[in-house]
Formats: sequence, C-alpha cells, structure tokens
Amino acid sequence: MAPPPFGTETQTVELPVREIKLTTTATVGDYKVIGGNDLDKEAEEGKKGFEAAKYPHYLPTWNKEEKYPPLEPFEHTEHGKDADPTYPDLLPAGVQTVHLTPTTGSEVRGIQLSKLSNAGKDQLARFVAERKVVAFRDQDFKDQSIQDALDFGGYFGRHHIHPTSGAPAGYPEVHLVHRGAGDSRINEFFQTRLSSVAWHSDVSYEEQPPGTTFLYVFDKPETGGDTLFANAVEAYNRLSPLFQERLHGLKATHSGIEQANASIGRGGIKRREPAVHAHPIVRTHPVTGEKALYVNPQFTRDIVGLKKEESDAILKFLYDHLAYGADFHVRVKWEEGTVVVWDNRVTQHSALSDWNTGARRHLARITPQAEHPFETPFKA
Repeated sequence: MAPPPFGTETQTVELPVREIKLTTTATVGDYKVIGGNDLDKEAEEGKKGFEAAKYPHYLPTWNKEEKYPPLEPFEHTEHGKDADPTYPDLLPAGVQTVHLTPTTGSEVRGIQLSKLSNAGKDQLARFVAERKVVAFRDQDFKDQSIQDALDFGGYFGRHHIHPTSGAPAGYPEVHLVHRGAGDSRINEFFQTRLSSVAWHSDVSYEEQPPGTTFLYVFDKPETGGDTLFANAVEAYNRLSPLFQERLHGLKATHSGIEQANASIGRGGIKRREPAVHAHPIVRTHPVTGEKALYVNPQFTRDIVGLKKEESDAILKFLYDHLAYGADFHVRVKWEEGTVVVWDNRVTQHSALSDWNTGARRHLARITPQAEHPFETPFKA
C-alpha cells in the first residue's frame, strides 16, 4: 500500500450515531416568558396573607395527558361583513362611548355584551375592527358560566386551544393569564431583562390565527398590570409608499417552537406539536380593507427568501417602528368587570408586569380563529 501523503496516517474511526430531529427550517429566535406552569394552592385559597381568588373555578390547570392533533383548516365566516356600520344594536342611545386616542382604542359603558343579539355581535366585530381595541366596562361576562362565555365567543370563529397555557379544568378552549398571589418570579426575570414588554399578536404561528378576541378580568393589582396595544394599520400607514410597496409580496415565518420549548423547560405542557407557518408581512383586513403590518418579535423568525442579515435588518426596523410608535399606541387600565375586545389581525399588544406587591393578576381569554392571512395588491 502506498504511504499516505505528507507523512500523515489516515484511520477510519466509527463514532456513535446520534439521531437529530429537525422540526422546522425557520431560524430559532428569542421568546420572552415570565412566570411558570404551577399554582400555589394555599395562596389561591387565601391562606398565605392574601385574599383568596374570587373565581376559583377559573384557576389554571395543566393536564400533561391532554394531547391534540395538528389543527385542520376550516372555513371562517367573518360576521363583521354583515354589520350595520351605524351600530344601532351595539351602541344605541344612552350608551357612552369615549375614543381613547384619535386612531386607536375606545371605552364603552352602558351595554352588556352577554345580552347582544346576533346583529349586535356582527356590529361588535366591525366596531372592534375599526377601533382596533375596545374596553367594555361594567360587564357581567365573568359571572356567566364558562360554557356560556365559550358559546358567546364561538359565534366569532372556531375556538383556539392554546398549546401550552393553563386552562380551567375541563375547558381547554379558555386561555388563562395568571400571576398568583405572592408570586415573586418577576424579580428573577428582571435580574436578566430590562423590560417585561413583549409585543405580539396572539399565536400568529397558526395557519389561521385569531381575529376578534376577548379578555376579561377576575383579580388585578390595585394599580399596575395594564395592557398596551399598538395599531398595526396606522404603523403601516406611516411608512413611505416606496417602503410599503417593497413589503408587499414578502412573507415571514412565524414559529411556535420557542413557546413550546419554554413551556417544557419550565415543566409545563405541550398539548400538540408546535406549528410553523409563513404569512404576508402586509395583511389585509377582510371587513375594512385596511392593511396592517403582521410581524412580531415573539413569534416571527425570518423573511422568506432573504438572507439572514437582510431579514434581520428589515424585521428589526419593523419591530422598532411598532414598539416606538407611542402616537399609535393605547394603554388599557383594567377595572372590575372589564372585558377588552381587540382584533388580533390589526393590532399587537403586551401585558405589563410592573407591580411588586404580590397581588394576583387573573384574566381569561377567549380566542376565536379567523381566516388565512392574505394581502391585496399595493395601491399608492
């Protein structure tokens, strides 16, 4: 046998084989998470110096045996298209409506959502699409049965079952937002992060993400725990026509992998395998025809067809634009009996973890899914 070149000796070595499972081609990104997947039962029962939870049947549970197959496509009916734009059933005489900013957010008193007719629900979908987010005060929603709340929300679309969040026992369709009494993990979070703000559109990684969405409060701190909303239509409108046109035709990848991994890492659940889907960066609303930016730092990972550096630069610009645009933001303060309704297709939001009193913050979200995101041709 001829000697090896350059005086080196070649040997064949068998190495152990490790199976690697690839779940997506999307770039793995950052996912900001606060809290855990557990419950201090004694604190929630009022045995540790805090008041007991007012609505214990809404406290979160995490059933690790609960598994679901991937979501199947469905045909969505957009009820806002059928609405009377004068809102006679939603905003009749005597109802008080205050616009919180010129373009974004309203506050309504004097109408009970739970008593709306189908015509009123149609008008609700349209009004929320127009105003982006609406806080309905003095509601009896939380005092309805959980099934009644789900029946109401189901009018607006198929219920989304969240892959990782806590839910009331027996009702996985309800997504719970819960920071328990005495929970101090926010202090650990701020050891490594500057801010609790995490702008996002809910579960944008799904093939058919949510539309008209409902969030109602049970317990809250005396002050703090507000929710920020950004108007993604106004954010798009602020861009130059040349930049708007360049964004048309581009799609971005949205991933639920990081959220699922974060849940498993905290000892939580994964009800189904995480989804990854590509959606238009500029999304058109099916009722208003308005165009909105549809990317967010929690779930968007890259722009399809661009190199990493190109994608990162454009996404960072869009994220910063949405986050810094205080003149198209609104801050909703929670009151007893408040139901906040927003359109996930044209807004982004972030909870604020800005209180350290140990007070409980407990809310429930009903999340009807909507149509496949689509875009319409650019018009200057």
